[in-house]
Amino acid sequence: MWEFFDTKLTMPAAVIFGLLLGLAPFYPEPHIWEKLKMLAAGTLKRPIDIFDLAWHSLGFLLIAVKAWRDYIVHGS
Repeated sequence: MWEFFDTKLTMPAAVIFGLLLGLAPFYPEPHIWEKLKMLAAGTLKRPIDIFDLAWHSLGFLLIAVKAWRDYIVHGS
């Protein structure tokens, strides 16, 4: 699995994919922003909303893992 992050997935591709997954749909507001507001207000209770928050968070997690792996493998 780490081979994919280290050799096949480039940082620009990770950022593009991560932002598309994390922020879609863009109108009227990013979906993850709506779910984070629900979480802050205490109204994030339905399983579909919790799943939706987790799903849209995966894009940002992908970017973070790629950046971490680049730092570990390539240094600096």
